[in-house]
Amino acid sequence: MKKLYVGNLPYNTNDAALREMFEKAGTVQSAQIIMDRMSGRSKGFGFVEMTNDNEAEKAIEMFNGKDMEGRSLTVNEARPLEPRAPRGNNFGGGRGFGRREF
Repeated sequence: MKKLYVGNLPYNTNDAALREMFEKAGTVQSAQIIMDRMSGRSKGFGFVEMTNDNEAEKAIEMFNGKDMEGRSLTVNEARPLEPRAPRGNNFGGGRGFGRREF
């Protein structure tokens, strides 16, 4: 199974439409549009999992650079999520806020 990144999607694209489009290249295990937590709107990208590598490569060839509602899609193999620094107030820099010198 191979996971693909699909970027520059029209904001009105939903999971079902993404799945339907990629099924033209082969069997789709899953298709998910990434949504903004605050607004509930699409972030304009998503991920598709294809059941085998050959079908994933075919999907990249078919859809990378393809026009979808005036937007040129970016399709490539998804990279693993890189760890992020913890969020919150760590008083670490930024215009002197949270750091005092006496």
